[in-house]
Order: sequence, then C-alpha cells, then structure tokens
Amino acid sequence: MSSAFVHHNGEVRLVIQIPCFNEAETLPQTLAELPRRVAGFDEVLWLVIDDGSTDATAEVAKLHGVDAIVSLTNNRGLAVAFQSGLDASLKLGADVIVNTDADNQYSARDIPLLLEPILSGEADLVVGTRDISNHEEFSWSKKRLQKIGSWVVRQASATDVSDVTSGFRAYSKEAALQVNVVSQFTYTLETLIQAGRSDVVVADVPISVNATTRPSRLFSSKRQYVRRSAGTIFRVYAMHRPLRVFNIPAAFFAIVGIVLFARFAWFYLTDGGDGYIQSLIVGAVCLVIAMQMLMLGVLANLLRANRVIGERVLRRVRNIELVIDDYNSPEEDLRPEE
Repeated sequence: MSSAFVHHNGEVRLVIQIPCFNEAETLPQTLAELPRRVAGFDEVLWLVIDDGSTDATAEVAKLHGVDAIVSLTNNRGLAVAFQSGLDASLKLGADVIVNTDADNQYSARDIPLLLEPILSGEADLVVGTRDISNHEEFSWSKKRLQKIGSWVVRQASATDVSDVTSGFRAYSKEAALQVNVVSQFTYTLETLIQAGRSDVVVADVPISVNATTRPSRLFSSKRQYVRRSAGTIFRVYAMHRPLRVFNIPAAFFAIVGIVLFARFAWFYLTDGGDGYIQSLIVGAVCLVIAMQMLMLGVLANLLRANRVIGERVLRRVRNIELVIDDYNSPEEDLRPEE
C-alpha cells in the first residue's frame, strides 16, 4: 500500500461513519467529540447510517451537523448497516474511513492514533484495541470470553489483533473496496478473518474508552453471543480455508477406518475373524465418510476459487461505480436536506 492518497479533486478526504439504531439520546454526545480537522486530511466528513430507527436518530443527526445520512427502510442489523456505510463513504470520495459506535464507547481523541499506520503506509486496516484485562465495566466472565474469542479469531484470521470485537476501525480505500460482509449479526469477526486471509495488511493500536452509556444491544445473553459468534467464525473460516475444514475430519474417519480394518485383519489371520465382522462394517462406513468429506473439501475449494474471482469482479465494479459517481456528484444525494 502507498502512503500517498490521490483523490479526484486533489484533496485527501476522511469519512467517519456511525451505524445507528435508535441512538437519538447518545448520538449528540458522540458527535460532539468527533473531530472536524485531522492531520493528513484536507476534509473530514461525518456519515450516519440510520438502520431503520423508530426514534428521531436521523433528525438529531441533521441538527448536529452530520454531512450525510444513509437511511435504511427497516432494521437490518449491524453488519448490513456497516457495509452500507462503507459503500456510502466510498461514494462520498473517502480515501480513509473510520468506523465508530454511536454510544460513544470509543474515545474520538484516539482517531489520529487509528489513522497513523494507514497514513504511514504500514497498514490497510487498523483496529483500535481496548485494554480488556483492565476494563472495569467488563465482568470476569466477559473478559475471559473476549480473550478466548480473540485467540480463536487470531488463529482463524492469521492476525495479531488482541481485541477482535472492537468496532473502532480505520480502513484505507483499497481495503474498504474489498470488504464483503455476508453476516447480519456483526461485521467485526467476519471482516477481520476476511482481511487476514487476503492481501490486506492488518494492524492494531491501543485505545481508550469512555464510560458506558447503555447496555449492548447486539445480543440478549452471553450464550447467544457465543453461539452466533462461533457460527460466524466457523462459516467465514470455512469460506477461506475449505480444504483444511474438510480434510481434518476426513483424515480422522480415514484413520478410524484403517484401524478397524487392521483389527479385523489381525483377528481374521489369527483365529478366523469370527465375531469381528462389525469392525469390517464400521471401518468401511468410516472410509466412505472420509472419501465423502474429501470430495466435499475439493468441491468447496473450487467454490472458493469462484468466490475469489467474484470478489475481484465486485471490487472492479465498485471502482467503476466510483468513477461514474464522480461525474454525477453523488455527495448531493447523501447529504441531509437543508
């Protein structure tokens, strides 16, 4: 990645996006702390993604000087709102995009720290990591879940990010063009695994947090969070490493089948094999399962190749759309009415 950004009008633009759902009460405080000037950028724009709010989130955003609002017709989930924000930010001419939460959890003072690795050309995606161990508002069980979950995602993503669930992130334009969120639950895990398994350079920087203003709305219980997060991690990892996902169980069933066949052969040669026919049957079933798993892995790997081609095509289409939008002044379509 190059540390120099080239915008169509010669300016370097930062867009700070905030996905919102019924955040009329907390949004003013969040916006009050956002910067309008950041070193290294000629212009800083604020973007709010209203994810089908039923309160006055959009009106509050307009009153507090938000430059652009994307209004979704109904509540589609945090992941969809995040992806919609990236698409809108790119159409606004963003060279770098910062994503933050509407509940003012993350300190806006740390935005320059978040941007530094991108401006210096050291990273394409930067994650702001909280000090989980000393986070007073996290219970002991939540801290343990965060640490275990982060370790699992680090293995799946081949990154060193210590706080994988942090939504305080900065994306270069090239990194944002490659994001393709499938989940509707949360984007944090999926996008990190996706980035780590592609050519996106990922880094993290320590950040500070503000006092909690409201409970998390992302999940109703820790059990639900663990279940849905585990499903997301497995699904995304399987998309990027299908052969490993299928070959491991295939090898297990193959070994069991071979052992059972060897057991039957041993007793067959020593005492005729009477009473051990079940080893032969179960061994055959295990070998059939192993072969099926192996074939599924091959098919999944072929599908992965098609998905990679599709993502490259999507990235080029997005680039073409941005070039066309430059001539159609798309920013006027997203900015709030006066």
